[in-house]
Amino acid sequence: MGFLSLDGTFWVQLINFGIFFVILKFVFLDPVGRAIAQRRAYIDGVQNAYDQYRSEARELRTEADQKRAAARRTAEERFAQARSAANDEATKISADFGARATQIADDARATVEGEVAAARAREPELAKSLGQTLLDRALGALTR
Repeated sequence: MGFLSLDGTFWVQLINFGIFFVILKFVFLDPVGRAIAQRRAYIDGVQNAYDQYRSEARELRTEADQKRAAARRTAEERFAQARSAANDEATKISADFGARATQIADDARATVEGEVAAARAREPELAKSLGQTLLDRALGALTR
C-alpha cells in the first residue's frame, strides 16, 4: 500500500464529489452563469443605447448648428434688405424735401422779385411824394 490506495472509500468519495458537483452546478453555477449573462446583456444594451443616443445627440447638435447658421444668414439677408429699403426711403424723402425746399425758395424769390418790381414801378410816385413831404416840412419850418 502506498500513498494512494484505491479502496471503497475512494470510490464513494468520488461519487460524492460527482453528486456534489452536479448539485452545485444546478443550484449555483447555472443560475449565477445565467445572471452574469443577463447582466452582461443588460450592460451591453445600455452601452449600445448610450452610444446610439450620443450619436443622435451629435447629429442633433450638428443639425441645430446648421439651423442656427441658416437663421443667421436669413436674418443678415433680411437686415441688409431692410437697410437697403431704409436707405432708399431716406434718399426718396431727402429728394422730396430737397424739391420742396427748392420750390419754396423759388416761390419766395418770385414773390420778392414781384415786390421789388412793384416797388420800382411806384418809385417815381413815392419819390415825388417824399420830395413833397420834405418840401412841406422845409417850408413849414421857414414859415414859423
